[in-house]
Amino acid sequence: MPTETSTGALRRLIEGFDRFRGQHFENDAELYDSLLEGQHPEVMVIACSDSRTDPAIICGARPGDLFVIRNVAALVPAYERDNRPHGTAAAIEFGVAALGVRHIVVLGHSFCAGVRCLLEHDHGRDRFAFVSDWVGVAQEVRDEMDGLVTEAERLLIARRAEQAAVLLSLRHLATYPFISERIREGRLSLHGWYFHFGWGTLQAAEGPRGPFRQVDPGEVPRAASG
Repeated sequence: MPTETSTGALRRLIEGFDRFRGQHFENDAELYDSLLEGQHPEVMVIACSDSRTDPAIICGARPGDLFVIRNVAALVPAYERDNRPHGTAAAIEFGVAALGVRHIVVLGHSFCAGVRCLLEHDHGRDRFAFVSDWVGVAQEVRDEMDGLVTEAERLLIARRAEQAAVLLSLRHLATYPFISERIREGRLSLHGWYFHFGWGTLQAAEGPRGPFRQVDPGEVPRAASG
């Protein structure tokens, strides 16, 4: 039988829902009345599943502001049609083709366990059956980092790899025909952001291959593409 200790996390979620209901449904009924008619987010965020980096919390977003896709390490596979299910690609397609988002933000972060798995994966053994295959989407990042890692530089290389994974996902996004077409027409822009939660800072990529530059308060960073 569950104990009070084991159910404490769930209790906090229910208490959080009660606060959410009071804030939005009771004090901001107009917002939810408008959302009943459908969602019209202008921004899609592709973020990591990490519990510490919720994009809505980081950005102070309201319900309806963001169309969010989350997966391990915020990775985007390159465009591929092979008649197999592709969850991330399906969500990207829906956000772009059905909802007409104007911006796609790839949001990476520091101390990412998914990127660490990519860098430290034993090529001869699968530590994780599914995670190891998934982070292989960023094989190019691992190849780039090979030979650079020493014990003294391990943390530095990890931060560099996390940013490189964001840039690779940006370049993969551009391989989707429905995205590249909208970029050419000026209807869509791509952004690469990096959240360092140890420092509480946000950096933005200035192009699909970087570099990253810190975003100052009140500043709207320019797109990496589009």
